[in-house]
Amino acid sequence: MTEFASIRFNPTPELNPEGDTSLVWYTDPTSHACGGFWASDDFAAPVEYTEAEFVTLLEGEVLLTDASGHSETYKAGDSFLIPAGFKGHWQTVKPVRKFFMIYEAKGL
Repeated sequence: MTEFASIRFNPTPELNPEGDTSLVWYTDPTSHACGGFWASDDFAAPVEYTEAEFVTLLEGEVLLTDASGHSETYKAGDSFLIPAGFKGHWQTVKPVRKFFMIYEAKGL
């Protein structure tokens, strides 16, 4: 019988007052998956995902635009998946607090 040990994600961790906060709370034994918390008040950048990322927004608003120009807006309470291979632009419209789970086929 295997032991079950869950990890409760803290929705209100201490934030870095000088910029983004990125906390990895779990990495699987193969180093292909990890999960944690990320927060940013002001972030906009081109992105290229080699990993797949599942996101649950706790607070804020994000605008994701793919390379062809198609945009989607996500708000607090939304969950979404950014597939491996996604190329585009991430814009934090309102300060973001999110839980994330990342899977990288090659390892993180």
